[in-house]
Amino acid sequence: MSHTIAPVLGEATIQELRTAVKGQIIAPDDDGYSEASSVWNGAHDGRRPALVVRCTGAADVIAAVGFARSTGLTIAVRGGGHSVAGFSTTDDGIVIDLSPMNGVRVDPSAMRATVGGGAVWADVDHETQAHGLATTGGLVSSTGVAGFTLGGGIGWTMRKFGLASDNLAAADVVTADGRLVHASEFENVDLLWGLRGGGGNFGIVTQFEFDLHPLGPMVYAGPIFFPASAARDLLRTFRNWAPQAPDDVTAVVNLTSAPPLPVIPQEWHGEKVAAFVATSAGSVEEGAGLVSAIRGVGEPIADLLGPMPYQMIQTLLDPLWPKGIHAYFKATNLARLDDDLVDRLCEVHLAAPGPQCELHVHQMGGAVARIDEGATAFAERSMPFVLNAVTGWHDPEAGSAHREWARAAIAAASRASTGRAYVNFLGDPDAARTSYGEDTYTRLVALKNQYDPTNVFRLNQNIAPEPA
Repeated sequence: MSHTIAPVLGEATIQELRTAVKGQIIAPDDDGYSEASSVWNGAHDGRRPALVVRCTGAADVIAAVGFARSTGLTIAVRGGGHSVAGFSTTDDGIVIDLSPMNGVRVDPSAMRATVGGGAVWADVDHETQAHGLATTGGLVSSTGVAGFTLGGGIGWTMRKFGLASDNLAAADVVTADGRLVHASEFENVDLLWGLRGGGGNFGIVTQFEFDLHPLGPMVYAGPIFFPASAARDLLRTFRNWAPQAPDDVTAVVNLTSAPPLPVIPQEWHGEKVAAFVATSAGSVEEGAGLVSAIRGVGEPIADLLGPMPYQMIQTLLDPLWPKGIHAYFKATNLARLDDDLVDRLCEVHLAAPGPQCELHVHQMGGAVARIDEGATAFAERSMPFVLNAVTGWHDPEAGSAHREWARAAIAAASRASTGRAYVNFLGDPDAARTSYGEDTYTRLVALKNQYDPTNVFRLNQNIAPEPA
């Protein structure tokens, strides 16, 4: 593939955009291009956009969208840049980079946070925790608020507070035709419905408004590591415990390899383990009682589940997922976690080709399930569990084996799957129709026809508009 700039993008043409935006415009020959064009997922880091526009506000975004449309450039939108499927960058197109727009303003009396479209969850947690408040955020703190929220937002407090998208009260959106529109429960209600799970299909969100909840600074949270030999017992206990667990607690079982942390005995570093990770949004004093059944599984390698700062659980996984790691995810919603599936997952776990091949079984239910199906664009609310096959590697040659392993893991769960999936956990493009199901997908297409009939915003789990 050629990576030369199209003739229409002569310096005079680019200069028109430079005069129209307040932020920085970076072309391939400019200093800093390599850094400006890089993304978190190293598997997609070789792409060379024609321009990166670092926007400082909605006016810059409007100008960049107009420029892209007039020159025929494909648009990639970057918030935190964590898109597993590589949607945060593009070859020969324009990257509209919102990272300078990362301000967070908290109104503690209204229990609302106004968040810039380029903020990451660390930005939000830093400001909200100063007031003893929080909203459901990412599992890694460098994850962008925008992509995470627009895809739904599965996080550590979702069973108590709902998904990130359930806490989205309002948003400012630059549409494909360059308008800045406000979506809330009182204005452009249909657009707000689509933003709550429908991804970046309908425009570029320049500002979010979230509901906040009292939480922290201390919570009862953390992991318990067991030997892989205990994985079957852990998954079965987890399956039986999860439906009766109070909404305060949100948990995941992770079949993985022990990370090289000082708190884990050295002889276990790199060995296959089964981890239970939980966060309680309730009182710290009651936390231990919520997870006593899990502690009964057996003798742990390391039990780190206890009182800790909320911001610590929010950053716990950060060191394992640094910028530049190659990553691929594949997921499915589970209708059940039966013995057959438990056995299959344990077998797949032991066959993992690398230390960062992980099988995450997320506990759903609680506040997520209490919202009516179809009330938002989030694909499915009734499933008890979500399975995510997560892979990370550093040697580019290892990519094929890791992707094949993740796909095999999801294939092994086919009989227990609902047939749908959480779009933020999908490393392959073009998965929207099967992920959302026909009813939601049909409604999303109608919204796409209204707000983006020519599919200007197509680098996402794309909702293709119907031809006029």
